[in-house]
Amino acid sequence: MTKLKGLLLTEGMHGMISQVEGLAKALDLDFIHEKIELNNFWKLIPPRLTPVQNFVFKNKIDKKFDIVISCGRKSVIPSIYLKNKFKNKIMNIHIQDPKVSLNNFDFIVSPEHDDLKGNNVIQSKGAIHYLREDELNKDIDYLKPQINKQKVVSLIIGGPNRYYDFNEKEINSIFQKVKKNFINEGFQLILIPSMRTPQNIIELSKNFFDSSQIIISEVDKKAYLSSLKLADYIIVTCDSTSMISEAAITGKPIYVAQMTPIKKNKRFTKFFELFKSLNIIKDLSNSIENWNYKKLNETDRISIYIKDKIKNYEFS
Repeated sequence: MTKLKGLLLTEGMHGMISQVEGLAKALDLDFIHEKIELNNFWKLIPPRLTPVQNFVFKNKIDKKFDIVISCGRKSVIPSIYLKNKFKNKIMNIHIQDPKVSLNNFDFIVSPEHDDLKGNNVIQSKGAIHYLREDELNKDIDYLKPQINKQKVVSLIIGGPNRYYDFNEKEINSIFQKVKKNFINEGFQLILIPSMRTPQNIIELSKNFFDSSQIIISEVDKKAYLSSLKLADYIIVTCDSTSMISEAAITGKPIYVAQMTPIKKNKRFTKFFELFKSLNIIKDLSNSIENWNYKKLNETDRISIYIKDKIKNYEFS
């Protein structure tokens, strides 16, 4: 049977790509990715005030596709435009709250902590993503030759956003806790940056931790996957619900390195409360403990539901 063709629309950020590609892979689509660019003025206008016209975005989309999967504010109007143009010849799925009428989409996949409700809304616990157990297993050996201790802790670092500014005082406090709780107790550290991690934070980590720790200086997907597989404990900075959700596929204890928010972070707070209630995360403090939880794989759960709907969908 010929695979359905997917068109993935995002702004190009890791968290968004992880979500659209994760769902596309789980749906077994033959997909291509289109990084959406809006034309000058429309970059500043929210989707609900933006006309559904192709002059809003720069992309010339001429590939054949059956299913559009979009994520992020900039991708909302292109997805709706394509749906209006091709009608029932295509299915469009948006990930996250589009901030427009939900009726513009066949399905919306939204985190439970966003509290978005509708007949076509599928709620996920945390963010869906591309990680799979076999992918982690495949890359375990990438960093293994550098491991010289029996216990490993991985620190996954995000970067500044509207809610957290990543000032050096906060980061230094996190590093102090990692050193006290783990390195001083015989753990070897693997530090993994993301696309948003400022260079000064990477340099700060090199100066703070001794040379026996593994500091990855650049974005390296294989190092990221290897670190998740090798770790006994995983620490993730609080700015990224996507990376915390990805780590939850391992079933390993996850500590969240909290920072003082620079503005109200209600969505983050609800996310943390949910994941604490599922026994997935605890806040990084001045001591460590061990715990277990059922591995979280929301991408597969949601894809099974959508696959069932696709069977009865007439692409015509």
